[in-house]
Amino acid sequence: MKKINCFIPAQDATQLKTTIEGLRQSAFVGTIYLLSTNGCTYPDCVTLSVDSLTSTNTIAQIAAHSDAQLSLIYTKYTPLELGQYALERFYHLATSANAGLLYSDYYELKNGTRASVPTIDYQLGSLRDDFNFGSVLVYNATELKKAATQMSVAYAFAGLYDLRLKVSQSASILHINEYLYTEVDHDMRQSGEKQFDYVDPKNRAVQLEMEAACTDHLKCIDGYLAPTFKAIQFDEEVFDYEASVIIPVRNRERTLEDAIKSVLKQQTKFPFNLLIIDNFSTDKTPEIIEKYAQQDSRVVHLIPNRTDLGIGGCWNVGVDYKDCGRFAVQLDSDDVYQDEHTVQTMVDAFYEQNCAMLVGSYTMTNGDMEVIAPGLIDHKEWTPDNGRNNALRINGLGAPRAFYTPLLREIRVPNTSYGEDYALGLRFSRDYQIGRIYQSLYLCRRWEGNSDAALDIVKQNANNLYKDKIRTFELIARMRMNAK
Repeated sequence: MKKINCFIPAQDATQLKTTIEGLRQSAFVGTIYLLSTNGCTYPDCVTLSVDSLTSTNTIAQIAAHSDAQLSLIYTKYTPLELGQYALERFYHLATSANAGLLYSDYYELKNGTRASVPTIDYQLGSLRDDFNFGSVLVYNATELKKAATQMSVAYAFAGLYDLRLKVSQSASILHINEYLYTEVDHDMRQSGEKQFDYVDPKNRAVQLEMEAACTDHLKCIDGYLAPTFKAIQFDEEVFDYEASVIIPVRNRERTLEDAIKSVLKQQTKFPFNLLIIDNFSTDKTPEIIEKYAQQDSRVVHLIPNRTDLGIGGCWNVGVDYKDCGRFAVQLDSDDVYQDEHTVQTMVDAFYEQNCAMLVGSYTMTNGDMEVIAPGLIDHKEWTPDNGRNNALRINGLGAPRAFYTPLLREIRVPNTSYGEDYALGLRFSRDYQIGRIYQSLYLCRRWEGNSDAALDIVKQNANNLYKDKIRTFELIARMRMNAK
């Protein structure tokens, strides 16, 4: 039996030359199929006419022609350079482990420079549709064909994603920690520019399909939660302040004053205060806080009694403060509220929507607060009936965030400086409604000092691994709930 059939995107013969010559150097390669939208051909290859690389129809054609032991799907139009005996390595590991899908680390070629791109291990909670497998996907053909028969919805964009999810339901997805190929990358943007692609309005149709595929997967594995929520009685405890704005900060002398001013100009029908938790700043941040604390009694300068706190730990300090309000409202130290009505709008929404956590919408700006792409980020993928399921698919829930303080004191914020808000969103949504405001409440400033402005691959992987792990914990909890 043939060992590996290869399915290669094809636009023109020039683009294919390097890729196909590399494949043909391996005796393990059977038939090479070209996935073409324009009828492109290449000698001794079979052309399959497809509508796109990501559609269910294309997956069905791949499945129909998967008559070797393995099916290799390449997902880029740029040249692929295989490493030494790479296909042999894929084959031996795939057959030894009986994996449904294998992927590997790889090299990335940008402007003539080769860089290492390590990938991370797939796990139960790796539900993101943007999980980075690299561009070479090696499927067990039997598992691929079985999964294809279960794909009952004809997707234009989510076919490849749906295939992966369905394979994971009956077979393992394994990561090879070896650099087995080189791909060409023409995307020169930094990490901070790429991370908002999924909320770009032009990608809305794509996201709706991804949500549908993920929801179906959750139902298949008993991780889906129906839209029923615990009710909240907001008058069970007495608070002197209806709301507290909480700002954790360290060394933000450049931006903090703007944040403070945006809070103090808030117009509300209730008393509120501003809790600033200074995590041992070494610049002029403490002086700025003290200046405003002297001028306005609503400003409270808090210093933790321990030195091992991240952003989440500083949030716990604020929430535990004796005069923390009924609702704890987020503001990052380098951002500002949209206008003077933000806090009132958010508190009103808690009562209107009977929610335990609230997520607003924000506008991306540069350091000078000029709007930049993609502009408004409203996370409309969140819906009351399916938001908490869809939250397992995406890497963020939006901003600003606010919480019902008694529940936040019970659940606690993870002591991390990345993903703590996302972890809270998953945990709250397991039991309670998360309210949404789709108008812009917040200006999120994108500047060189942002923690995620330009991350190297190691840090990106660490962040994604953490969120995948949080999703795994949460998914297990939901599956256990459904099993009772």
